[in-house]
Order: sequence, then C-alpha cells, then structure tokens
Amino acid sequence: MQNALYVSLSKQVTLRREMDVIANNLANMDTNGFKANDVTFEEYLSSKARIAHPSPADQRVSYVRESGSTTDFSEGSLQQTGGTLDLAIRGEGFFVVETPQGDRYTRNGAFTMNEKGELVNMQGYRVRGQNGPIQFDQQDSNITFSREGTITAINGIQNQVIERAKLNIVRFNNQNALVRESNGLYAAPGQTAQPATEKTSVTQGTLEKSNVRPIIEMSRMLEVMRAYQSLSSMMTNTDDLRKTAINKLADTTS
Repeated sequence: MQNALYVSLSKQVTLRREMDVIANNLANMDTNGFKANDVTFEEYLSSKARIAHPSPADQRVSYVRESGSTTDFSEGSLQQTGGTLDLAIRGEGFFVVETPQGDRYTRNGAFTMNEKGELVNMQGYRVRGQNGPIQFDQQDSNITFSREGTITAINGIQNQVIERAKLNIVRFNNQNALVRESNGLYAAPGQTAQPATEKTSVTQGTLEKSNVRPIIEMSRMLEVMRAYQSLSSMMTNTDDLRKTAINKLADTTS
C-alpha cells in the first residue's frame, strides 16, 4: 500500500514539472524567436522497494522520473515590422551574439544600435559578423541587409554605397544538444558552429515570432491538471483504506 503512494507521488512530481514547462511556453508565446520546450519521462525501477507478493518473487516497484527535455526548433511565423534593424532567419540557423560568458546563439533578430554604432541585441550584446562585431558609421543611412546577410549602407561623407559587414549565421549538427539560457539565448557546449547552408536566408524588417501553439499548450495543461487531480484522489482513497485496515486490525487484536 505504501508503494502505491510512493509511485503516485513520483508521478505527481513529474506532472508538476510538466506543468512548469507548459506555463513557461505560454508565458513566452509573444516572445520573438522563442522555441517551445517539452519534457520527457522514463520508467525507473527501484533497487530496494519491492512488491510483497510471493509470486513472482521480488518484483521491483516501477516509478516515474524525468529523463530530459527537448526543444521544438521549428520556425515560428514571421511578422512584418518595417524596422531597419529587425531581422528574421528563414530556414536553419542562428544569429551569434557576444556575451561575457562567450558566444551565444539566438533566433531573436530584434536588434538595435548602441552609442558606438555597433549592432546589438536587446540586452546590449554585440551581434557578430563573419569578421567580428558589426560596426556602422554615424553618417550611414539606408542600411540594408541582403538575403545572404550582406550589410550595406549609404555613407553621407562619401555619398556612396559601402559594404559594412556580413552577418554570421551558423547552424549545429545537433540542435537538441543546445542549452537554453535566459533572454532567448542558447549555449553550445562541446559543439562547433557550422556556416548556415545556402537554403538559409535573412529577411529585413521582419521578426520571427514564437512557435508556441497556445491551443495545444492549453490542452496539455488541462490533461496534466486532470491527471494530477486523479492521482490526488487515488492517494486519498489509498490512505483512507490504510487507516481503515489499521483500525480493523486494532479491533481484532483487542
């Protein structure tokens, strides 16, 4: 009877974890470039807890535990903003930004320009081009990003089109190994960034929205809530049954 309570409790812990993931997805449904997350679980056979039945002998108790998480890297919808420095990646790939912890990778192309004329993200981290940080001149106007990521501008002093840099769009052989961090950034421990393929392109004046599907996430939330409530009811009934058995045993012995 105790084993049933422990098994139910292990399932409730995993359901609480799944609920946290769903809530985080819904909270970021309007976050540019956000990728929905999911959590996976596995059966865990305890080496000590056993079912007290003579046959089959020594049957181990099966619990539930979290085995890891996965990220859905499918593309989100594109939203036209008209912003000169708003960029979206179509196809596979990530922008590269410099952080105090090293290079990080993101699909959020909501960029701006700092006081030094450098292209930065919303946290102020510099966006990397293929030859380092992307730098503009104060006299630059009509900044344009080509589909291949080449950045040009009309310089007011020289009054001519100048190529400033080219975006560094990268991909990874194993996207599932990327580690999610705050602000839509990913780390890539143990992986080497590869140049994006020719199928990848950049769209200016556009932002990639979250790929979270609210209706699906709400349906999942309802399923988790019902499962949690069902387990709570079962645990209460099991506990009541245990109390009844103890009381009857006490009455018998007395």
